[in-house]
Amino acid sequence: MKRSNVKTVLALTALALAAGAAQASDKLRWKVPNAFPSHLPALGDNVQLVADMLKEASGGEIQFKIFEPGNLVPPLELSDAVRDKTIDAGYTWTGYDAGKIPAAPLFSARPFGMEPWEYTAWWYEGGGKQLAEEIYGKRKVHPILCGITGPETAGWFRKEIKSMDDLKGLKIRFAGLGGEVMQKAGASVTLIPGSEIFQALEKGAIDATEFAMPAVDQALGFDKVAKHNYFPGWHQTYTAFHFIVNKDVWDKLQPATRMLLDTACTAGVLRNLSKGEAIQAEVIRGFQARGVSSRTVPEPMLRELKKLSDAVMAEQAAKDADFKRVYESQEAFAQSYQTWKGLAYLPRNFDSAAK
Repeated sequence: MKRSNVKTVLALTALALAAGAAQASDKLRWKVPNAFPSHLPALGDNVQLVADMLKEASGGEIQFKIFEPGNLVPPLELSDAVRDKTIDAGYTWTGYDAGKIPAAPLFSARPFGMEPWEYTAWWYEGGGKQLAEEIYGKRKVHPILCGITGPETAGWFRKEIKSMDDLKGLKIRFAGLGGEVMQKAGASVTLIPGSEIFQALEKGAIDATEFAMPAVDQALGFDKVAKHNYFPGWHQTYTAFHFIVNKDVWDKLQPATRMLLDTACTAGVLRNLSKGEAIQAEVIRGFQARGVSSRTVPEPMLRELKKLSDAVMAEQAAKDADFKRVYESQEAFAQSYQTWKGLAYLPRNFDSAAK
């Protein structure tokens, strides 16, 4: 066959495949509420990136209109709205579902848990995805891992925290399982949406807060009121985000459409983690000019918080079979992963020790 004919055949084959894919996929026009304000870097902007990728990859067949928090559905009620088919899909943090699905926080963030890439290894290769789909499937919701970021800060405080005694009676905004740990430590814990935290800090309704990474927290103005920012984020070593779809809607989608959604969200995971890691250092370097002190949680406190975290995990596992299954799955994977992690990576203090 002549080279020109080969090129023609290849071109026609490519066109046929593209046409077949287009015919096999669905035309979607979904309203998608975002649990986070879209202007927040690496927190609220990721779902728009995924939507843009889907629109281009599908040739315009899949288009999402992203809604700001509360404009369509309140963030804390997002999975209920998906379950009830009030909306087809949404982008959320599953930790908000703790009151309805006790195991949900484990899919989103947990104290003294895995690092982000360790979590994604567990999700994709260690059974996490199957567990999430089974547990959320009971509520007619299909979850897709669609974003992840690294550790949050351990919180923004009006005054310096030196020991566990300083947590007693402290009025603090804290979410998820970490909030239960703080309650055990004697703090007065409340959960309020991100958009309300600054006002609560400014008015003195709360003494401290955790929310996200420095770049996000600074965008919300926490550094203007609370001048002590603590690290590491023991309570949230990873923060995973999910694109959730009504299960009946998901099951009726064409395989090509489901694959496009999965693929775009997988790309969203990598892009989200990459952006989150890239933008924090510059913000932290600017702390001094803003009068902010970056502080480390004293090691004795971390050890006590770990003990309290273990107690919270044990209590939750005893109360809910699904929580127990997911927790044990994560713990087994993390223990196995240490065989690789302990040998393969340089010690964290390698550079300073060499000097």
